[in-house]
Amino acid sequence: MIPVISVVGRSNAGKTTYLEKLIAEIKRRDYKVAVIKHHHCDFDIDKPGKDTWRHARAGADVVCLASPNKVAMIKKTSQELSLDQVIGYIDNVDIIFTEGYKQENKPKIEIYRQAAGNSPLGMKPELIAVVTDVVLYEEVPHFALDDAAAMADFLELKVLNNKISKD
Repeated sequence: MIPVISVVGRSNAGKTTYLEKLIAEIKRRDYKVAVIKHHHCDFDIDKPGKDTWRHARAGADVVCLASPNKVAMIKKTSQELSLDQVIGYIDNVDIIFTEGYKQENKPKIEIYRQAAGNSPLGMKPELIAVVTDVVLYEEVPHFALDDAAAMADFLELKVLNNKISKD
């Protein structure tokens, strides 16, 4: 089973910025990484007028775009898929990070910046670490906002250490 870690926090806490640093650090260590970004609204990644857009507009329920180096799938759904359903589409990676999904029951890393002016999310049983500029919860490991290497060390020890191979 691929480990899933949700990076959570309030708006403007720096989740995306931190996740970029963490992904780069994990990749430097030769792991394969997937990311699932939760979005509260509808979105469209297709470009109007392009073939895949035209196929979807004609009524296709699933449109895939494949090239020698990438595959993209756009699938219409009648309701929002659960995180586990989305995870089911992912394979051949060592770890999956999600950005968002703070209500899901997955291990979480909370990102909190005091300067953002929001309150922290609060201690949850699935919280494994906090990335912050202040101490929030005494019983949870804390990491600096600018030290993705320390978090990668932590994840290797606590989450990735039972991976036998990094193919």
